[in-house]
Amino acid sequence: MPEEFKRLDRTLKYEGSIINFYKDTVLVPNGNIVHWDFIGHKGAAAVVPVMDDGRILMVRQYRNALDRYTLEIPAGGLDSKDEPFIECSLRELEEETGYKTDKANMEFLISIRTTVAFCDEKIEVYVAKNLKPSVQHLDEDEFINVKPYTVEELCEKIYAGEIEDSKTISSIMAYKNKYLK
Repeated sequence: MPEEFKRLDRTLKYEGSIINFYKDTVLVPNGNIVHWDFIGHKGAAAVVPVMDDGRILMVRQYRNALDRYTLEIPAGGLDSKDEPFIECSLRELEEETGYKTDKANMEFLISIRTTVAFCDEKIEVYVAKNLKPSVQHLDEDEFINVKPYTVEELCEKIYAGEIEDSKTISSIMAYKNKYLK
């Protein structure tokens, strides 16, 4: 009987603009062969944009998967698997919020694996400070409202169930723990 899991095959079933869907065939430790779904994702980056007064810029946008608006930290997909996460964070900060900063004002916060049971998506999150006004550069399908909130307000929204997005919850709580002790 094998002691390890061994992928025997990975078959692409659907290639999308954001994800690829595969059917994996895996030999498991008891000798059985199983079929598992796998979603491949090129990765994403997110940012906790902290204004000079300590409030955090949040984006409100419609999410088709939930059929409603959500309140989130700015984030977006890497342009390619090779794009540095920090570059994506800087781009998404300006595109979604209309504020910018430079690498010297960015600090790595956490890495998040969003759905480890069936997806390899990795999001690296940075804290951005010394924000300067710029211009939003929204995609043609993006309609985003930006508003600053205190960390306390965001925690209240998390505990009230008003914020359910995992990257946002993880990032706000990590930020609070690291910077507001």
